[in-house]
Amino acid sequence: MDAGKEAARGLNDIENFLYQKAHLNAAHRRVDEFTARTEGLTRGQKTDIERWYLEEQAYVARMVTDHIAARIDEMEAQHRVRLGRWLRGTLIGMVVITAALITTCVTVMLAISR
Repeated sequence: MDAGKEAARGLNDIENFLYQKAHLNAAHRRVDEFTARTEGLTRGQKTDIERWYLEEQAYVARMVTDHIAARIDEMEAQHRVRLGRWLRGTLIGMVVITAALITTCVTVMLAISR
C-alpha cells in the first residue's frame, strides 16, 4: 500500500475513533445527569445503569459508523460503475471519430491521387 493510501486510512481510523469517543463522552454526561436526577438509586444501581447505557451507546455508535462506511462503499461502487460506463462510451466515441477521420483522409488521398 502506498503512503498516501495508508495516511488516508489512518486519518479515517482517527476520525472514527474521535467520533465514537465524542459520542460516548456525551452519553456519559447524559447518563450521569439521569442518575443524578433519579432519587432512591443505590450506588450499585447507578453503576449498572451507567454500564448498560454506555454499552448501548457504544453499540449504537458502532452501528452508525458501520452504516456510514457501508453507504460510502456503496456510493463508491456506484461511482465506479458510472465512471466505467462513461469511459467505455468515451472510448467508443473516440474509436468512431478516429475511424471516420481515417476514412475521410483515405478518401481524400485517393481522390487527390487520381
